[in-house]
Amino acid sequence: MAILTREEAQAILKKALAYSKADECEITLSGNSGGNIRYARNEVSTSGAEENTTMAVESRFGKRSGVATINEFDDKSLEKVIRRSEETARLAPESPEYIEFLGPQEYISTKAHFDSTANIDPAYRAEAAAKSIKAAAAKGLTAAGFLEHYTSFTSKMNNKGLFAYHPSTYVDFSVTMRTEDGTGSGYVTQDFSDVSKLDTGKASQIAAEKAANSKNAKALEPGKYTVILEPAASIDLLQNMFFNMDQRNAEEGRSFLSKPGGKTKVGEKLVDERINVYSDPSHPDVPGSPFAGDGRPQKKITWIDKGVVKNLYNTRYWASNKGAVSVPPPSNVIMEGGNASLEDMIKSTKRGILVTRLWYIRTVDPQTLLYTGLTRDGTFYIENGKIMYPVKNFRFNESPVIMLNNLEALGKPQRINGSLIPPMKIRDFTFTSLSDAV
Repeated sequence: MAILTREEAQAILKKALAYSKADECEITLSGNSGGNIRYARNEVSTSGAEENTTMAVESRFGKRSGVATINEFDDKSLEKVIRRSEETARLAPESPEYIEFLGPQEYISTKAHFDSTANIDPAYRAEAAAKSIKAAAAKGLTAAGFLEHYTSFTSKMNNKGLFAYHPSTYVDFSVTMRTEDGTGSGYVTQDFSDVSKLDTGKASQIAAEKAANSKNAKALEPGKYTVILEPAASIDLLQNMFFNMDQRNAEEGRSFLSKPGGKTKVGEKLVDERINVYSDPSHPDVPGSPFAGDGRPQKKITWIDKGVVKNLYNTRYWASNKGAVSVPPPSNVIMEGGNASLEDMIKSTKRGILVTRLWYIRTVDPQTLLYTGLTRDGTFYIENGKIMYPVKNFRFNESPVIMLNNLEALGKPQRINGSLIPPMKIRDFTFTSLSDAV
């Protein structure tokens, strides 16, 4: 029962909603079905499948609300979960930020469900792992990887007339490869809605090459360097920035977009004029849900245009309280790129560092978006347009805001973590110390 069609979900939601005696009632019904395979030391260690369907009911009496969940859908269970949410609502305090549920909405059409991904079976997972392991063994390397995939749906209905339904598929693959002596490491990660775009063998060749070439890394003095960041190196820093563009935080002085007196930096140039960022749930490469978690329609929206902050997202309450346009958080992040290839960036670099990946990222200062973390899985020194040798990993201290003001070149955007991010060449990236990790 994990995956329901639009008609099946609508029928269950209508039946459950008919039991409601609350002033307002909204029900979310969602499910997923998927599987995974994990391997290490060039051998499969685990493989599994899972499926789940859940209903969450929010009932309201005035400004009091209560939530209850269930994963059984016979008539008795549906009535039970409705009553439990109503009992909880009567006991709850009034919400100072109450706002009534949405009525009927119009949603755009998005193509996020692909039969190719929905039809993945254990044989496909085994073959995907085998291709990756073969790529490692061919170079005398050891691979540790993970592939998981899901087919999902989310549907929502309330007694104000709202109904929403969205199906989707997703596959994610990542592998780390190590040399036999443990001094070299390579990594690759890819995710898609349509699994026909994934070739684990080809992707694993990238990790294998990184691992073989990063063996016996040399120490390089920390400092400020020109860096070429592959998408896996910049994604977390950039998503931390883009998903912190909240209007309330900015107006309450808790954000990198705050200004004195409750003002924000909307309309101001924040980063290099080559930076353009938007979200679009209908984008074919990174399709998303046509509605947000609270039922608001998602549509294409520009966040940064030629370096200027154009929009901030908000809750329905905050938008109503401030008389602002209601803008839900982005369903994806799409950062426009340029024409430079990775090879072009390397050739144009007199002295710099190629970074495959950043990890263990932690916040240092939320109001300047200063973060710290480590490089890993392939870090290389560039001199006079050529990769000279692998270098030991660094700890960095850097803000994506500063980083995007030190931009030198952009490449073609690539899908990573459900977003589109280009490789970037950045000057004066700050490395503070060395790390012994590979």
